[in-house]
Amino acid sequence: MIERRPGLTVLSHLVLILGVLIVAFPVYVTIIASTQTTAQIVQNTPMSLLPGDHAFETYRLALFGGSTEAGGRINPAWPMMWVSLVTALLISFGKIAISILSAFAIVYFRFPLRGLIFWMIFITLMLPVEVRIGPTYGVVASLGMLNSYAGLTIPLIASATATFLFRQFFLTVPDELVEAARMDGAGPMRFFWDILLPLSRTSIAALFVIQFIYGWNQYLWPLLVTTKEDMYPVVLGIRRLISGDAYTEWNVVMATAMLAMLPPALVVILMQKWFVKGLVDSEK
Repeated sequence: MIERRPGLTVLSHLVLILGVLIVAFPVYVTIIASTQTTAQIVQNTPMSLLPGDHAFETYRLALFGGSTEAGGRINPAWPMMWVSLVTALLISFGKIAISILSAFAIVYFRFPLRGLIFWMIFITLMLPVEVRIGPTYGVVASLGMLNSYAGLTIPLIASATATFLFRQFFLTVPDELVEAARMDGAGPMRFFWDILLPLSRTSIAALFVIQFIYGWNQYLWPLLVTTKEDMYPVVLGIRRLISGDAYTEWNVVMATAMLAMLPPALVVILMQKWFVKGLVDSEK
């Protein structure tokens, strides 16, 4: 039995509150900056931490684009958010589909060098992105997939981590269930579709949340394979709003950053229960 000590309880809560404040303060500053004008952000040192009265204009400008007071031109964020959404969904569903089928084949099919093939897949985790990105870009460019959803997603949909996750889960499925399905005349794909897939719902949900955030936050790969503005994801669009030595509309940058946070945050909030349950079930 765990002994409850009031002092330790207070200390643990203080540590948790401090951690929340450290994580939430940059988000709060971003929200506040998105409600002010660029002049208020730049001229006030330090920047005011109270909300401004330009939130509607700033978010309208960030989402739909238009001309700024300084004479600059802001590209709308919603097409970039659409590209990010399509990319994230294709990467998520692609990773799940390929990984679950790969794990199913490795666990339930008997073929030569099965163990070696699994470890060859697993060893790809040890290869850093910098080693693979050059050859991958060469293949994508030679196939004419630059500035396309195929180029943004296909090189990223294979996942050794997801394959390992599903493999470990399938190993926990009782052999009696496999034998019962075989005795009932169920073939491999019928067993996969009617038994394994429903049992894997929580693992699929957890993996979907992780891979959606991974796909949404892609920066380096889109930076290489996109040269047209209509194929820029929102993360790349935020970087292009920062003009370096030129005048930067920081309020629009912060508003676009907040808009970019919303879809991943909604996915985590809506699927939080399934996400946690999937992680717990996977560990078992």
